Amino acid sequence: MKDKLTKARTCVYNINYHIVWTVKYRHKILTGKVEDYLKLELLNIAKEKDFIIHAMECNEDHIHLFVSAHPKISPSYIVKMCKGISGRRLFIKFPEISKKLWKNTLWNSSFYIETIGSTSEVNIKRYIENQKRKE
Repeated sequence: MKDKLTKARTCVYNINYHIVWTVKYRHKILTGKVEDYLKLELLNIAKEKDFIIHAMECNEDHIHLFVSAHPKISPSYIVKMCKGISGRRLFIKFPEISKKLWKNTLWNSSFYIETIGSTSEVNIKRYIENQKRKE
């Protein structure tokens, strides 16, 4: 558990997210050079915006990320930066993909996000419920 903790100036944390989003209209464009470039750009965005991508994988029409971030960085900000910047950079690098999509919108507007921690929901509830008993 201790090795998963990150120490910052004002806090110690272990905040992780599983994030998934899809290509608009579920077009299967995240393959080959597009996939490779997207992964590289997402790592660059994470470095620029000060969060960490531990793992990522594309599946032709959607992408999964496992991300850690400081508590000051909201999960919606992470998604907004990843989708917005990567979409713009992909259209510049691969202008042919804009012909497959209407209005030059690469990503679907929605996304899936889930928090991931080292402790299960059941254990957290049990721990909180038992706090009074320890006093």
